[in-house]
Amino acid sequence: MTEKDLKNALLQEAVQGKLVPQIAAEGNARDLLEEIRKERGESLPLSSARKRSSATPSAGSNTARNAHFAPITEDEIPFEIPENWCWCRLGELISLLTDFSANGSYEKLDSNVKMYDEPNYALMVRTTDLERNDFSKSVKYIDQNAYNLLSKSTLYGNEIIMNKIGSAGKIYIMPCLNKPATLGRNVFLIRFYKFLNTYLIFDFLSSPYGFEKIKEHVHGAVTKTITKDDVKSILFPLPPLAEQKRIVAAIEKFMPLIEEYGKKETELKAFNEQIGSLTKKAILQEAVQGKLVPQIPVEGNAKDLLEEIKKEKAKVAGKASSTSFASKTRTKELSPITEDEIPFDIPESWCWCKLGDIVDKLTDGTHRTPKYVEKGIPFLSVKNLSSGKMDFENTKFITLEEHKELYARCNPEKGDMLLTKVGTTGIPVINDSDIEFSLFVSVALIKFNHDFLDAKFFLYLLQSPLVQEQAKENTRGVGNKNWVMDAIANTILVLPPLAEQKRIVNAIEKLLPLCEKLGE
Repeated sequence: MTEKDLKNALLQEAVQGKLVPQIAAEGNARDLLEEIRKERGESLPLSSARKRSSATPSAGSNTARNAHFAPITEDEIPFEIPENWCWCRLGELISLLTDFSANGSYEKLDSNVKMYDEPNYALMVRTTDLERNDFSKSVKYIDQNAYNLLSKSTLYGNEIIMNKIGSAGKIYIMPCLNKPATLGRNVFLIRFYKFLNTYLIFDFLSSPYGFEKIKEHVHGAVTKTITKDDVKSILFPLPPLAEQKRIVAAIEKFMPLIEEYGKKETELKAFNEQIGSLTKKAILQEAVQGKLVPQIPVEGNAKDLLEEIKKEKAKVAGKASSTSFASKTRTKELSPITEDEIPFDIPESWCWCKLGDIVDKLTDGTHRTPKYVEKGIPFLSVKNLSSGKMDFENTKFITLEEHKELYARCNPEKGDMLLTKVGTTGIPVINDSDIEFSLFVSVALIKFNHDFLDAKFFLYLLQSPLVQEQAKENTRGVGNKNWVMDAIANTILVLPPLAEQKRIVNAIEKLLPLCEKLGE
């Protein structure tokens, strides 16, 4: 059970009268409702009801009927409540419900309320401040003239604030402030009679029942709104005042324990994620050391495979050199692998090589910033790959003409490997998209022969600690760090026979789901 589940369970128990015992000497909520009516100069209206088993009070039981609130029908009552509680409309408990664009107050100003940073003015409380429950920074102020015009919305603290547009129905408790304060438009200020505990009302409206009831009264397909009448009509279970205080005290007693549980839950989740990540690294390390699956002699030798790759690579290079528009393949001589560079032993049928040895083409995207357009060809950079997947949702676009120019040198195609090299370095992604796109300098393009190198094995190899540690060691720079192309080409890799590559992939993909479960 999560922290949220526990909070919801606690508040739902409270709203149904199950959190604290009822005490007969504390009186009856119907008497409390009658006190509120007297305060307002009315008698108990027909809208109140006690529980599902009780019929709506008869007209003869009341001296007057409040026409503002619809009677509560038996079908509306969702659950049983204690005998000394009663159902009512939220509006029956409200002494003030106002929004801040009422009567055109804002429109009477010369323009929208001017905001100041100096604390020598009245405080203008925004929903962002309420969201953070922090009024110590980024707050805004209004001058005295604006405040006088909006003074009907002066805040005293311990009121409920409700969004009326956008995230309509979202509620906050207004803290007590030590200076004059008012609210911006698009919110309601809800103040209750002195016979009521505002914190109890807030807790009840925050419960699963309260959330659903508010949600029922929110309108709009695109822009969500809630009206004053919607707020007033919400069905509310009312306890006696003394019990209200005991319920709030019980909630305040249990909430810190639940929050502490939440912290431990977060710590456990982080720990599990760390264990999952470490386990994945261990699996990939076992894989690249040849310890994940057994070697089978009939599958051949990787040294012969490497010779085949080099022969095919030479053919590709020859074809590229005879094509006028083709980009130049990197042909710079790679340094030999020394004994000191070899980090661990590998099976006899494997061999060590460098990334530049086994790829047909290694290049990066354009080194100049292109001219972006609203619609056109997608232009991907490191940010579109940093999640480990290709993300076309937030990509920029370039013209077809510029794309053709860039694509002549750097031409990503389906099945190619993309590798981040600037900023967040060392993230490999297989291009699994049919969409044609161009690349920025922050991404390297790797073309390889799929007949000799399994794409998924290559992906896992690049994700392994063997490669990731080299990426970390060879990334240069203080700000926007760069894993340069020569360093990428000289990255030391292991190469198993092709059939074993495929068996390794099958083994990894059986084990990785277990790592993901550890991180849940």
